[in-house]
Amino acid sequence: MKISITVNGEVRNPEVSSTTRLLDLLRDDLKLTGTKEGCGKGECGACTVIMNGELVTSCLVLAYQADGAEIITIEGLGFEDKIDPIQEAYIETGAVQCGFCTPGFIISTKKLLEENPNPTDEEIRRGLSGNICRCTGYQKIIDAVKLASKKLEKIKRGEKVEAK
Repeated sequence: MKISITVNGEVRNPEVSSTTRLLDLLRDDLKLTGTKEGCGKGECGACTVIMNGELVTSCLVLAYQADGAEIITIEGLGFEDKIDPIQEAYIETGAVQCGFCTPGFIISTKKLLEENPNPTDEEIRRGLSGNICRCTGYQKIIDAVKLASKKLEKIKRGEKVEAK
């Protein structure tokens, strides 16, 4: 079946089977390989994307269920010549180890900071609770979210934000 899906602002009309997962559509058909498959059960968060404004684990969504949806993946963040301030914050704080879980964490951070621009540590933990990192302690990830919050606030005020 043919579906219509907007991914990172671009309308796509792929053919999908009734068993194609959104994750596979993104990675295999659309070549957006930033979204990762960790567990295939919706438990690790590596495949997290934003679908119609909500976080979803793309390994649990069938592609046909996304017909008409707007999807944001890790590739949809940032600008042509500059990465997103959230991505900068993850790099600057050392919250990126192997990087496998990072896209899911960054997408979850984006959603968290859209809803709560200045979260507490506990709110960050709760907001990222669907994501698992097997390499790091979570403190650097929490630090990244706090730094991203500060960067985004400066941008909102019209101040220039430089990467370190």
